[in-house]
Amino acid sequence: MVAIIAQVLTALVALEHLYILWMEMFAWETVGKKTFRTIPAELFKPTKALAANQGLYNGFLSAGLIWSFLISDPEWTTNIRLFFLGCVIVAGIYRAMTASRKIFIVQALPAIIAFVFVLVA
Repeated sequence: MVAIIAQVLTALVALEHLYILWMEMFAWETVGKKTFRTIPAELFKPTKALAANQGLYNGFLSAGLIWSFLISDPEWTTNIRLFFLGCVIVAGIYRAMTASRKIFIVQALPAIIAFVFVLVA
């Protein structure tokens, strides 16, 4: 049961980062404005390429987590999953310290919970 919870939580973190990829790469000037209300509206157009770059990195995090579901060796599955969840955790903590504390709850905390379940499983 713990293994199934670990898989579900990992999948949710991967989906969250796919959503972030989409928002930052393709919907920065629409959904991004609604999400990041502290950024002045006039900055969204000139920061579109920067946001797309961030979105691409979120896509890499998601790709790594999705990849962990395609590995047949259980030890490698766990190692890859822990590595990419760890990357999400570090990115979420850094972003929370430098941008918005809310990011910790939205990004880092789900990854921390998934990380613990993967360890326990």
